[in-house]
Amino acid sequence: MFHAIGLSRTVPRPARINPRGAMSDLLSRIATDRSDEAFRKLFKDYGPRIRGYMMRQGADPALAEELAQETLLTVWRKASLYSSDKGSATTWIFTIARNLRIDRLRRETPWQELTEAHAASIPSDDEPPDIAASQRQRQLRVQAVLRELPPDQLEVVTLAFIDGLSHSDIAERLRLPLGTVKSRIRLAYQKVRTALEDLR
Repeated sequence: MFHAIGLSRTVPRPARINPRGAMSDLLSRIATDRSDEAFRKLFKDYGPRIRGYMMRQGADPALAEELAQETLLTVWRKASLYSSDKGSATTWIFTIARNLRIDRLRRETPWQELTEAHAASIPSDDEPPDIAASQRQRQLRVQAVLRELPPDQLEVVTLAFIDGLSHSDIAERLRLPLGTVKSRIRLAYQKVRTALEDLR
């Protein structure tokens, strides 16, 4: 169990740091020093987020908890393989989570003999060209709209929809009032929705 450390009211707040750089630093400390403290911080930050991701993908709470722990144990073992040149720490960790979930689904899916009749009945994974083109157009439009967002709105949108943080977690991380976070996300969502109105 992890115990919170009480801080005096007279201690000044630490300077705001880049979350991406902070997480990369924790991975580096785990890889080089096998730092228990760094791992506890990583576990506290990513454990709930990975559990939430697994549950959004359909896992029940028990399985989500198991996969979250398995993910972070894998991070502990393979921290030396992470390189910031290949992407953010969050992307690397959630790639591990996604791969573990896929492996679990494959192990739990019962094997069945694939007859010719069964094979013929399975729909192709390939999307029709018109649907694929439409989705690509939407993706490009979304990326363009996001690039036009003010930095403060883009920051909260990234934390909410890519990193999977709750509004209250974002407010705590950025040291902002909860109302400010909700307002920025609402404004950003309205801009994206308006820009994509013709694609509905």
